[in-house]
Amino acid sequence: MNQIVHGENLQVLRGLQSASIPLIYIDPPFNTGRRQARPQMKTIRDDAGDRTGFGGKRYRTELVEQAVASSGYGDRFEDYMGFLRPRLEEAHRILTPTGSLFFHIDPREVHYCKVLLDQIFGRACFQNEIIWAYDYGARATKRWPAKHDNILWYTRHPETYTFNLGESDRIPYMAPKLVGQAKAARGKTPTDVWWHTIVSPTGKEKTGYATQKPLGLLERIVRVHSNPGEMVLDFFAGSGTTGAAAARHGREFLLVDESVEAVAVMHRRLSAHLAAEQQPQDDAF
Repeated sequence: MNQIVHGENLQVLRGLQSASIPLIYIDPPFNTGRRQARPQMKTIRDDAGDRTGFGGKRYRTELVEQAVASSGYGDRFEDYMGFLRPRLEEAHRILTPTGSLFFHIDPREVHYCKVLLDQIFGRACFQNEIIWAYDYGARATKRWPAKHDNILWYTRHPETYTFNLGESDRIPYMAPKLVGQAKAARGKTPTDVWWHTIVSPTGKEKTGYATQKPLGLLERIVRVHSNPGEMVLDFFAGSGTTGAAAARHGREFLLVDESVEAVAVMHRRLSAHLAAEQQPQDDAF
């Protein structure tokens, strides 16, 4: 049954049965040292305002400071590896024999995280480092702009795991004239570098959650690395993108987050896929 759990993820993980989850994706805090929050704005009618609305009327925008202060989460850890280790050990325990873990992190921490995952899963169970490349946001002027994240793929068994490559979406060839018209029309399966834009700030997919990841990334993972009807777990669930991808492709989902804000966003986004007892009450959030 599809579930959203509001709680501390380590406690939830310890309550799950061993070898019970075929696919886990997590996008944990990146230990950036900053508070992760999406500023909330309000508009006020003002003839001298900074933006134009319907009918040419002018408005000014103001930051809702109280909302910003109470939203998001603090992304700073004194012992980041110590925080991750027990959670990843539980993830290893609950994976099925053919299961996979996808660990989403940034270039600052990925090297330390890979060493930790090698210790827990074994180096032979490391399958890929996927580079998610995008091109949006501010540009650095003193170094090359950082425009990628890292996704580490580990399996419970080094050779036996779910990998349905034929279920993947296909992407254009970079040099279509070199491969011929038929291949160019069909496209190719992705490599370990995934070019995909971030969630559009003005698109329908946007939930307002600070660290929301694109649905297209999670759909690819879900389709290739699980089978219809299987359970997909995300215990740093945030905006619920993993659940949305699972539901769209006939999988069940279990989403865990200790943030009241995240749980509220997920309930709004996924209410159509939840059982009646999982529907939030009017005063629940």
